[in-house]
Amino acid sequence: MDQRRSVADGDTLAHGKTADPAGSTAEDRFENEDYPAYSMGAAADMLGVTPAFLRALGAAHLIEPLRSSGGHRRYSRYQLRLAARARELVDQGTPVEAACRIIILEDQLAEALRINQEREHPAGP
Repeated sequence: MDQRRSVADGDTLAHGKTADPAGSTAEDRFENEDYPAYSMGAAADMLGVTPAFLRALGAAHLIEPLRSSGGHRRYSRYQLRLAARARELVDQGTPVEAACRIIILEDQLAEALRINQEREHPAGP
């Protein structure tokens, strides 16, 4: 499955063909926070949002769900965490597009800090 942990300017978190990557085991799917396990309805219920809100996050390039073989949107736990953060910002009065941009920048900063930390303290043998 071709997914990235970080969002780059204008890029999306998930690009792929289907929600069932070949060769993955049930244990892999349980452990993988990028595995697209949640339908749009389940994701919306978990977050207390409408499917339209999730579609708006996709239109703003925050999250792009993978598609099942039947074409249905599927979301990962990582994507749901981003959507929950977007909801927090929107509930505070931030427009959806601005909330998505903030989250993208937060994600990029966290990734840059992680990389710097690894460079400063490389894992030993």
